[in-house]
Amino acid sequence: ARRIRGTASRWHLVDAREQVVGRLAVQIGGILRGKHKPTYLPNADIGDTVVVINASEVCLTGSKWRQKQYRWHSGYPGGLKARSARDMAARKPEEILRHAVAGMLPKNKLRKRCLARLRIYAGPKHEFEAELGAGAKSLLE
Repeated sequence: ARRIRGTASRWHLVDAREQVVGRLAVQIGGILRGKHKPTYLPNADIGDTVVVINASEVCLTGSKWRQKQYRWHSGYPGGLKARSARDMAARKPEEILRHAVAGMLPKNKLRKRCLARLRIYAGPKHEFEAELGAGAKSLLE
């Protein structure tokens, strides 16, 4: 899982306003892996960096706001914790999208490297104007 020399890394800006979480996560996962490039290799890390803004305004279909549960374990006996999607959106709106994108990536060492290139912000402000350049366009538009 090494970075291939000679593959230029680009930055993409994605506006998540009124986007369905799963459909957006599939597209972001492909950019993070580098599947949009003709030099794609499944065992190489050649993906681009993605900056997501307005993550607090994503959509879930059906009754997932109420029914979907995010679960984790504290490591202690009886330490299974859960939070509904509605509660997660109130506390950490970025984590809904980060969790969905992580599920779209391979379950190996590439996942951590790909997620390191994912920057998610709840609102429209971010700190990567210099890297994105003027009039940044994404592959998702």
